[in-house]
Amino acid sequence: MISALEFIARQDRLLAQCEPNSVCIIPAASVVTRSRDTDYLFRQDSNFWYLTGFEEPSAWLILSNHPRYGERYRAMVVAAKDKSAEIWSGKRLGAEAALSRFSLDEAFELQELEDALLESLQGHQSVYFALGQNRDNDALFKEAMSTLQDAPKESLAPVSVHDFRPILHEMRLFKSACEVAVMKAAGEISSRAHKRAMQYASPGCFEYQLEAEIHHEFAMAGARSPAYSTIVGSGENACILHYTQNAAEIKDGDLILIDAGAEYQGYAADITRTFPANGKFSQPQRDIYSVVLKAQQSVLAMLGPGVTLSEAMLHSAEVITEGLVNLGILQGSLAENLEQETWRDYYMHGLGHYLGLDVHDVGNYKIEGEDRRLKPSMVITVEPGIYISEDSDVPEQYKGIGVRIEDDVVITATGIEILTADVPKEIEEIEALMASSR
Repeated sequence: MISALEFIARQDRLLAQCEPNSVCIIPAASVVTRSRDTDYLFRQDSNFWYLTGFEEPSAWLILSNHPRYGERYRAMVVAAKDKSAEIWSGKRLGAEAALSRFSLDEAFELQELEDALLESLQGHQSVYFALGQNRDNDALFKEAMSTLQDAPKESLAPVSVHDFRPILHEMRLFKSACEVAVMKAAGEISSRAHKRAMQYASPGCFEYQLEAEIHHEFAMAGARSPAYSTIVGSGENACILHYTQNAAEIKDGDLILIDAGAEYQGYAADITRTFPANGKFSQPQRDIYSVVLKAQQSVLAMLGPGVTLSEAMLHSAEVITEGLVNLGILQGSLAENLEQETWRDYYMHGLGHYLGLDVHDVGNYKIEGEDRRLKPSMVITVEPGIYISEDSDVPEQYKGIGVRIEDDVVITATGIEILTADVPKEIEEIEALMASSR
């Protein structure tokens, strides 16, 4: 659980990196219509949540370091208490309660938004706002700026507009101890879901049934939503990187690739495991799986402060290329295949990505054109894979096999901590777990 003090500290850190005499204006997400008069389940904007922990839609956060406020000023605009609306859509916090809950200097109701924006903008030298993120929010912001610029005293309007996202995204890249604890909990929930899917799976069941087992485990643990669209790909469907139809019947002899992670208290887990539908890897499946597992374990052993994701990616490609050459899937020498990057025909994606409030989390991968070196408190995924389609020019026994193994790791001062280690990935462990349910 992220404490109120941590949210306030994040706001202060953001303001400290803004120019003097600045105001930051950060809108929340809005409810999105699914069809006609039904809406998608509301999900808060990640930046707004990172700064507030407030889960209601259409709110606005206003922060200022103007000298007239002393050290800082905090205000929020929230939906008003409304008994009739709350009967239909649930309880609202309201402005009065928001004052104390968020340690605000002022709180406004949504019908006061235009006046609150005008008041917060005037007199500041600079304003920080994410233009281009939401058309309606942009319109409100631009209207307020235009009103001030057209006023008799032009100096009332900020003279420069900056994007707060580069500052905030750099902050979000480095996780606090509380964030890591929440992400570890998300990983543990997701791990239980993957083990449950392994134990449920059998020839004749459907991909969507495994998806349902996973989502039920998430929800029962308080993670009501997956962090992204769950992938359950059996047989050749495992070779489709973003397969989400999850509609096929699972056949005897299929491998099943599941890429699924829970969202818990806003934070994402991201795990992939691959296992045999009938509980036993065939020899060709063992061959491919062993190469991917060796690549992942080799990368995990090298990760730590100072390593770049590009270096780790290249290392995983070297291990996978060597394995594919040894199996006769790639022809020629190891050196020739590495030089020609022939492995890209079977390993098409990157090794991993940042993880946090978003499954593909924010943060720059390069600094001044150079690959960024990992530092403690960054969280990344490590997910090598091999995907051999049915029409590939390879030995027949390897056609239609897709394997990916993915874990979430936090970089520590001395190496890494794996947040998703509870899901088995050794062949013998997977087979033993599946046998225990039969």
